[in-house]
Amino acid sequence: MPEFTVVIPARNEAKYLPTTLRALERQTRGPAQVIVVDNGSRDDTAAVARAWGAQVLPCPDRGVARARQLGLDAARTDWVATTDADSTPVPEWLERLDAAAPGRVGLYGPMRFSGVSPALVKLSEVSYSAFLHVCRVLDKPNLGGANMAYSRRAAQLAGGYPLDVEAYEDVILGQALARLGDVAYVPGALVETSGRRLDQGLGPFLMQQYRNITGRTRGYFGDDRVPEPAPGPAGDRPDPARDSG
Repeated sequence: MPEFTVVIPARNEAKYLPTTLRALERQTRGPAQVIVVDNGSRDDTAAVARAWGAQVLPCPDRGVARARQLGLDAARTDWVATTDADSTPVPEWLERLDAAAPGRVGLYGPMRFSGVSPALVKLSEVSYSAFLHVCRVLDKPNLGGANMAYSRRAAQLAGGYPLDVEAYEDVILGQALARLGDVAYVPGALVETSGRRLDQGLGPFLMQQYRNITGRTRGYFGDDRVPEPAPGPAGDRPDPARDSG
């Protein structure tokens, strides 16, 4: 029976993070370690995580792949599960992943939106499950960072997360894991994720997802939910190259 470290990358997520951490407290099979990687937040993300008893790792260089990799490197358990700071795993999430882990190197489960109309909740669940099924048929498993788990050793052998992409790092690692061993879909390991991705409408959301799966991820995380500070003197201006992740 493997133990799990749960890794959560977070940038300006003080509003949503408590719900995620509360969901981890309610797990029927609790995690051995919870790591929140603070990816250069300008709000109280780190303080919120510490107040809930999570281990906080600073990652000032922007980029979700860098944040996820830092969490992987710090994990002490044989297995790592990942979710996002605005996502809510069901209470049986880790229990279901644990039951499916023997003989596998990677696992992933279904997702659906929360905080939206019942019709959109159902549509998101059905459409995402159908998408995952198509990917499995094509032998290209689509592991999403909000709901995936993997053997820490296998992930290290696969080279970890690619650091040269703005998004899609989770899928790339998942496909690398599939080349090393068995990767399984776990239907009961459901994660609900914030419907804020639909704030700008369904059309822009679908276009963003299309750009993501086709590798055009530039600008994927353009909305940080906290305004950038006003530019200071010329010498204090942000470095565009550093802030482009």
